Amino acid sequence: MSGVRVLVGTHKGAFILTSDAKREQWQVSGPHFAGWDIYHVKGSPADPNRLYASQTSGWFGQVIQRSDDGGQTWEPVGNEFVYDGNPGTHQWYDGTQHPWEFTRVWYLEPSPSDPDTVYAGVEDAALFRSSDGGQTWQELPGLRDVKGHLWQPGAGGMCLHNIILDPSDPQRIYIAISAAGAFRSQDGGQNWQPINEGLKSGYELPDATAEVGHCVHSIAMHASRPEVLFMQKHWDVMRSDDSGDSWYEVSGDLPSDFGFPIAVHAHEPNTVFVVPIKSDSEHYPPDGKLRVYRSRKGGNEWQALTEGLPQSNCYVNVLRSAMAVDSLDPCGVYFGTTGGQVYASADSGDHWTPIARNLPAVFSVEVQVLP
Repeated sequence: MSGVRVLVGTHKGAFILTSDAKREQWQVSGPHFAGWDIYHVKGSPADPNRLYASQTSGWFGQVIQRSDDGGQTWEPVGNEFVYDGNPGTHQWYDGTQHPWEFTRVWYLEPSPSDPDTVYAGVEDAALFRSSDGGQTWQELPGLRDVKGHLWQPGAGGMCLHNIILDPSDPQRIYIAISAAGAFRSQDGGQNWQPINEGLKSGYELPDATAEVGHCVHSIAMHASRPEVLFMQKHWDVMRSDDSGDSWYEVSGDLPSDFGFPIAVHAHEPNTVFVVPIKSDSEHYPPDGKLRVYRSRKGGNEWQALTEGLPQSNCYVNVLRSAMAVDSLDPCGVYFGTTGGQVYASADSGDHWTPIARNLPAVFSVEVQVLP
């Protein structure tokens, strides 16, 4: 029988939750790297026992950890992230120019075919790649050539927080940056173009023709329909049907179109999940009710999924990398909160149960289905 492994990055360590395919009983391992910020943990599709973790601290710096046995043991690998050449400057909060400075790794994306190849999205925003299991890292500097001097940090910093490797075309890569926008490469990361046409935010960036400067929170796709992308922006839920060349809004009847994560059902490419948050200044669910919303029509029409979730006095947030789906049937959906809860649904969101409580604030949730 298949098993499920949920990889959870938190403010004070990593946790690994495991279950069989019924997804009813869960075992919790951790904390791994206790006391450290673990921004992201992700497994290799090519080898489920190969895991990568971003361990970071404002005092001790950045460490990339690797496990070759499904998280039972870990070893630090390469931690040198050096911008290629003279990186120059980018725009600072006050509009002045500021030098590029590496702070941490926000996101890790292993190759679907090679466990030794992994991409890293970092702050200040740049994309790095390792082809030796994380021992050494090389920047793909062509990304910063796309008006990098105009990129500006969002409230959480100028971070590359989303990497999608197109399963239908190994040369096509999508990334998202706060607050620069979404970008696409057609040649394996050497050259890039902005894909932000149609994005706008009333006071944040009202110019829908601006190539960069958009605060994209998360993007998602379904492997069977890679030309269709969904986006949770600073405000607005957006959709593209042409690989990001243009976008249109599908927020529809959501109670708020501000939020952070977005996910697509494993078997239904038109079924999308979001978690509305009240506003960009009040990072908690509207009315204190924690609700996942599901659209089975690719947006615009949304259904609140509340069974098993707190519907009063709930003032947690769900961060951009803290929602994921598994590939079992029915599809499982998982998310973690800043209050330290991890919720799971084994029936595509109809019913929820907490599979971990009282963890540190959850930064990221990823899921592996094990043979």
